[in-house]
Amino acid sequence: MPQNILAPVHHELIIKKSRFLACVQPMADRAGAQKVVAQLRSEHPGAAHVCWALLAGGQSAAVDDGEPSGTAGRPMLDVLRHQDLEGVLATVVRYFGGVKLGAGGLVRAYTDSVAQALLQAQKIAIIRQRLLRCAVPYPLEGLLRRELELAGATLEQVEHGQDVLFSFTLPDDKADALVVRLNEAGSGRVAWIADADT
Repeated sequence: MPQNILAPVHHELIIKKSRFLACVQPMADRAGAQKVVAQLRSEHPGAAHVCWALLAGGQSAAVDDGEPSGTAGRPMLDVLRHQDLEGVLATVVRYFGGVKLGAGGLVRAYTDSVAQALLQAQKIAIIRQRLLRCAVPYPLEGLLRRELELAGATLEQVEHGQDVLFSFTLPDDKADALVVRLNEAGSGRVAWIADADT
């Protein structure tokens, strides 16, 4: 199950006099990530590299920022993927200590920096929600409200017109069972409204 983290977490690693300042934090999109990276560059003008990786749906990224190709951004991204994270930005600011680490050493340094930061992070499961809409005759309004409460659904909107229109959300993995239960309890009088019908 995909997870996010609650708050930014920092970790510092020193390898052969090079300082690796890692941060993992919640991030919704690439534009937000680029702002954070730009801010880090301004806060650390003496840093040799500001490498980063983002896992945010279709806006993922892995940036080496001058390190040899594939030695920084990709290993950082692999750590995020391995831990099944979503909506997370990992950044590592490197101050070069004068000793070259080689490709393998760089991969280990960037991987370890992010992994160590994540050990301190408080993770939360991402529960996908589904929005459902239905119409019921007035005599079924009470029944529907009780069933939604029992299922832990969140009532988004109720409209009273010719029928009672309900819009509600609940965890995706519970939605199908609730639809079946409501169809049975309503004896076929629950009319489901698809997004195209609105």
